[in-house]
Amino acid sequence: MASEFTDYDQQDPLNDSMSTTDDESVKSAKRFWYAVQVASGCEKKVKSTIEQRLHTLDVADRIFRIEIPQTPIIKIKKDGSRQTIEEKVFPGYVLIQVRAQQSPDTGEWQIDDEAWQVIKNTPNVINFVGAEQRRSTGRGRGHVKPMPLSAAEVDRIFRKVQEQEPVHRIDLNSGDKIKVLSGPFKDFEGEVIEVSPERSKLKALLSIFGRETPVELEVNQVEKEG
Repeated sequence: MASEFTDYDQQDPLNDSMSTTDDESVKSAKRFWYAVQVASGCEKKVKSTIEQRLHTLDVADRIFRIEIPQTPIIKIKKDGSRQTIEEKVFPGYVLIQVRAQQSPDTGEWQIDDEAWQVIKNTPNVINFVGAEQRRSTGRGRGHVKPMPLSAAEVDRIFRKVQEQEPVHRIDLNSGDKIKVLSGPFKDFEGEVIEVSPERSKLKALLSIFGRETPVELEVNQVEKEG
């Protein structure tokens, strides 16, 4: 499938206009992807809020991309019509590409502090994946700065989205009891034994002349019972 996730390099050096600055910390900066856990059903709201804050808080040079990996689902309705929707690959999570600097002491890449503050203080954000909570000095709890996703993890996630073929989905499964609504077997009842979503067809065992006989039917010819 065609995908918007065509440029997901884990460690892109920042653009030339930034790398020519006299600020040594910016010269050594790179872009890394981080996974952020958010409240259920709030993925798009979090993305929209952070995108607005890029400009209002002037952090567009620190937070680069916010993505919600999705895959196409083709839902086949009872009337046989098809509806294509996007389903989240990781419900409850948002991927964010953020600037990071290399620590002169440990050599580890650490998320930009200002970007970190903006993201973790966004409504409906729960925490960064890999950022364990710890007791801070005094009252309350603090947050350990998160580790970025590895290059292998990023590659696996985005390739899965790029290569995923549309999934056909019908609200019928093997073992379901059905009643035939039209055609030569109208009013017959039976049990689904096979579903072919991509063809909008199913096979069911119908009792014909006292014997259970497999019959192929269109999805829009039946209704699920019970």
